[in-house]
Order: sequence, then structure tokens, then C-alpha cells
Amino acid sequence: MYQPDPHDINYSDLLTDISRGQIKIPQFQRDFVWTKERSARLLDSVIKGYPIGTFILWKTKDRLRSIRDIGEDHLPDPQEGDFVNYILDGQQRITSLYAALKGLKIARKDREDDFSGLYLNLSAEPNVDNQIITAGPPEGALNVDFLKVTDLLNADFTFLGSFPKEYHEKLSTYKKRFETYAFSLITVREAPIDVATEIFTRINIGAKPLSVFEIMVAKTFDDRMAFDLSEKYDELMEELQSVDYDTVSPAVVLQTISAILVGTCDKSSILRLEKSEFIRVWDDTVNSIRESIDHLRDCYSAKVSRMLPYAHLLVPFAYFYYKHPSRPSGIKLKRLEDFFWRTSLGGRYSYSVESKIAQDLKRIDEIIENRDPDYDYGIDVSAEFIARNGWFSATRSFVKSILCLLASQEPKSFSDRSSVRISNDWLQRANSKNYHHFFPKAYLKNQGEDESKANHIANITIVDDRLNKQRIRARAPSSYLEEFMNENEDLEKTLRTHLIEIEDDAVMNNDYSTFFDNRCHRLSEELRKKILPREIDLSGQHVHTDDFEEDPESGS
Repeated sequence: MYQPDPHDINYSDLLTDISRGQIKIPQFQRDFVWTKERSARLLDSVIKGYPIGTFILWKTKDRLRSIRDIGEDHLPDPQEGDFVNYILDGQQRITSLYAALKGLKIARKDREDDFSGLYLNLSAEPNVDNQIITAGPPEGALNVDFLKVTDLLNADFTFLGSFPKEYHEKLSTYKKRFETYAFSLITVREAPIDVATEIFTRINIGAKPLSVFEIMVAKTFDDRMAFDLSEKYDELMEELQSVDYDTVSPAVVLQTISAILVGTCDKSSILRLEKSEFIRVWDDTVNSIRESIDHLRDCYSAKVSRMLPYAHLLVPFAYFYYKHPSRPSGIKLKRLEDFFWRTSLGGRYSYSVESKIAQDLKRIDEIIENRDPDYDYGIDVSAEFIARNGWFSATRSFVKSILCLLASQEPKSFSDRSSVRISNDWLQRANSKNYHHFFPKAYLKNQGEDESKANHIANITIVDDRLNKQRIRARAPSSYLEEFMNENEDLEKTLRTHLIEIEDDAVMNNDYSTFFDNRCHRLSEELRKKILPREIDLSGQHVHTDDFEEDPESGS
């Protein structure tokens, strides 16, 4: 248990602790948004002796990524080994107090506010109906009736004494109120970061909870080693953009590091990672991610990140390359291939992904050690199973697996045999320009075909431009293929790159039933080449209708 410690602090000590770097605003706090007017109301409450709420601080020796400056005022880092107090609740109020009492300018995206321009209205009576501190004197007001808050606190007696005598008692009272006001603090001492951020989340009910990535950005920040996780992640995504893998989520990167360091990747495991160890393995982890992406693209034709059946597949494959830096070959390569297709076709990471990854890391260890891993679930790659379960959704792992299979055939354009370029653009959507229903859905609907059979992976081909769709529209295959025959003398050969046979599949007769059955069998034949037959496969595969990818931010 972490017993909170309530106590008070006066404004002078509060400002001194902030200016010395003893009180810090962690980077996961939202931006400062208060206006001068709202800050004026806060100071008005102080000068009237009203309570302004309690500040909650987390006292720790951990060094988090924190806000370095308030306005133009640079906040130094605390001494190495010293405790620092991170603000969990009260950031807007503390920043307002600090900016107003030090007279700072704070720049926003659309404006700059000068907090030295907060004034005391000395002519206002100190009652509930009058606001003593304002964001500025009204136009035409007498100078002797208004005094800057910063002057009240910092000017000498000679300056304050120059105001009319009837204001002297007020000036003395107001100055004393500021100097003696007891700001209420609760300090949570030496709690771990996950407890501190949970407190932050519970306090800020209604606000978006902190992600594990936001917490780890704060926790792993190290100025001396020039390590900023947020910047490192952005650099990695910029690099991966060149191979269309820049949609890899921060959660997957964190899960990979945790898998490498401790063999598990759930939220609590990630938050317990030591900063020094995290930073130590970063470069090698990034290199392992690069190697795994090359492997997934080259060996399984997951050409772009949105085609990967599960983004979480990067975790076990990067884990493999971290422990096995060289490219696999022989039976080791075949077992990895078997692992990829079993995981993808079996809907493995659709739920409870962290616990399943932990199990699969042990399978990867067995592959590294030249042992054949056991699986407790079967895979059915029969044509009948594909026909029953192949309804098309671009976010289903089963469907994306078969899209990878189709991509592995290096499909060519119907019109000119150019290689199809697969893009991440809109690839998650069923109406992506890369997906084409060979028998157009509108055509099949007009023929009375059931929609579930029309919108099926067996009816999908991968194309690379809008030209095919614009020309094909709702026309029968016999109609649009005849046009392409005039442009492409090798159309029969071209269609084989889509696992389609013109004659055998009776496409010129517009025979969808024959086409559908033949293509399911052809897909089945190709998938059988990808897996190692196992006894458990004889028991069949659980029918997955929920094999959608779990939120990549799951657990993060």
C-alpha cells in the first residue's frame, strides 16, 4: 500500500520548488490550456482565502520525460539521485500560479498570453460579487486603481507606498494573503509508475486513459543517453514507410521489447521493464523488427503491413531474429512457415493475444533449438472449409492469409501484364482499389446469387489500379475478358497468376459455380504446401467467424 501524505506549502516554497526542478510536469499531462481570465479567477480565490483544490504529487527518484519550460522560464533538471515530485493532479492550476506570479509569457498554437498582465482592482470591495484580480484593467481605468500582481509580490515598499493611502491596508492584506496562503498537497511517495499513472487516470475521470506507450515514453526518457522513446518510435516509422510497414503500432513495438527481455508482453510486464535494460536492447530490437519485416514480406508475401494477418505476428518473428540473427534455412525455415500459416489461418491472435504470444515464444524457442513445436489446435485447409468460411472482410486474419497467398503468385495486370503494386492505402477496407471481385457482385446479384457466396475470398483477385474496376463495373467476365484479350495476348497466362484457369473454370461461360468450386480447390492446394501436416489437424479446425485482429493497442 502507498499511504498518501497530506501537507501544506506556501506560495514562495511552491514557486521555488518548481523553479529548482523539484516539482515537474510529466509529459503525459495534457497541454496547458487555461486562459488569462481563468487564471485570474484562480488567483482571485487565493486572495480571498477560498480553497482552490488539492495538488497531488508523486514523489520518486525515477526520471520521467517531463516538460522542460513554462513559457520562457527554463526548468532545470533535479540533481541525480534526488527525489522529484511529478504533478498527477493540478497541472493547470500550478502552471497558472507559476506563470502569473512570475509574470511569464506562454505561447500557444494560435496565440501568446502575457501572464504578467494580471491586475488587482484596488477599488473593488473584497466580496463574493466583485472579482479583485482581473485579466487587465478596463479601458479608461485610473492607473492608481490597478496594480500588477507581480508588482504586489515583488515591488518594494516605496513603490507600493506611492498608491493612495486608502489602498495601503488592502495592499498589506493582499500581499500577506499570498505569502501565507496554504496550498494543499497530497504526496504519493515512491510508488511504482503503474500505480502513479493509475492514480492519474482515476483522478482524471472522463479523460482518455494513458496508454502504456505514453507511460513508457515518460519512464524510459534519459537525457544523458539521448533516449526519447517517442522520437525513437517516430524515426522507426519514418524508416519503415519505405517498405509500407509504417502502420506498426507503438504497442507492438513495446510487446516486442518485453518479449525479448522477459518472455511475456502483457501490460504489467511492460511496465515493470527496467529503463536501463529497455534502452540497452532498443537498437538490437529495431534491427530484429527490420529483419522480421523482410522475412514476412519475402517468405509469406505480406507485402505491406495492412496485409499482415496480425500486426502482433511481428512480435514472435522479431523475437526469433533477436535470438537467431541469421536467416533460417532448411527445416527451421519450414517450421517458421508452418507457424506463420497456422497462426494466421487459425485466428490465433483474435483474443487473449498477450497470453498466446507468451505460449508462441516457447514454440519459437523450440524452432531455434531445432525441435518441432507442438500445437494444441488443428488447421483445416480443405476446399470445403474455405468455401464455408471464406466470406470476405479485409480485416479477417483468415482472409488476409489467403490475400498473402494470392500476392505470393505475383499477380499481373489483366490489361498489360505489369506487376500489381500492392499499397497500404485503404487496404483495410473491402473497397480497396487492390481488391477486385472477379465476378462482380452487382452482376452476381442480378443473377440471383447469394451475397455470402458472391462476397467471398474465392471471388477476389488482387489488382493495382482503378482501370480494371472502371472498365469491368457490373459486367460478366466473358464480356470484360474479351476486351482484355485484345490487349493482352497472354491473358490465359496472366490469369494463372491469380489462380484462375480460363477453360477449366468456365469463366467465358460465366459459370460462377464451377469457378467458385475450382478456385476453392486451387487455394486449398496452395495452402497445403505451406503447412506441415500434423495429427491434430485430423480433428479439424474450430470455425472462426470472429477472427478479426484484436486492437493493436490491446494491453497498451
